[in-house]
Amino acid sequence: MKKLFAVAAILGMFMFGLNQQTYAQQSEGDSTEVVQGDDANATADAAADVTEENAEAAENGGEFHKKIKEKFIEGGAFFMSFVLIALILGLALSIERIIYLNLATTNTEKLLRKVEDALETGGVEAAKEVCRNTRGPVASIFYQGLSRADQGIDVVEKSVESYGSVQMGLLERGLTWISLFIALAPMLGFMGTVIGMIDAFDKIQVAGDVNAGLVAGGIKIALITTVSGLIVAMILQVFYNYLASKIDSLVSSMEDASISLVDILVKYQNK
Repeated sequence: MKKLFAVAAILGMFMFGLNQQTYAQQSEGDSTEVVQGDDANATADAAADVTEENAEAAENGGEFHKKIKEKFIEGGAFFMSFVLIALILGLALSIERIIYLNLATTNTEKLLRKVEDALETGGVEAAKEVCRNTRGPVASIFYQGLSRADQGIDVVEKSVESYGSVQMGLLERGLTWISLFIALAPMLGFMGTVIGMIDAFDKIQVAGDVNAGLVAGGIKIALITTVSGLIVAMILQVFYNYLASKIDSLVSSMEDASISLVDILVKYQNK
């Protein structure tokens, strides 16, 4: 599933780029249509402006990608490849977690109302059916608690608490790998920097003289890997913090909803 989400995200970005390019080409083609009458000159001028803007945008985009490619090669394909792999894997895990957590988000107030109404009209089995038809960890916790409603409120509380821990573990799955890539990316960059500096000093030793060109070139290549690793770490850190805050929000919602469920069951059994 993780590979599927990663491929889907990459294909989505690729298709978005193709759509943008197609739209730009269509706009360019539409703007160059021949118009009869007095508006022909104005249309031609507008078409020329649009064509010039599109050409400038394409040139800027091409230059940007060219610079990125050049820096990647200058930094050394070996270490830069590892940094790139860390970025790809970290983003794939982050996208998978974002999708999972968004699907796990439930309107707990609405679910509690449905469960309470089902208990009043159809009993515990009707409430369990409501939980079965609702996705998300909160509904799963409710189902586990309702399944032990006949064993007493104490058993329900323990069941809800235990299964809540299980659901929390499922929500946090994959975060350790993202944190690993956050720590690993700058380390790979620093390692490339150290190796680049060693290579620069080896060249100086072979030349037998301190050449500014040799030193500057070696330091430049070394620092590119460091910058790349830090950029990757910063990007993944943003995703990690978002996921952590999302998980905290879901866990808090699960705890509040579990307490409310116990209160509803107490009220139902005291009738």
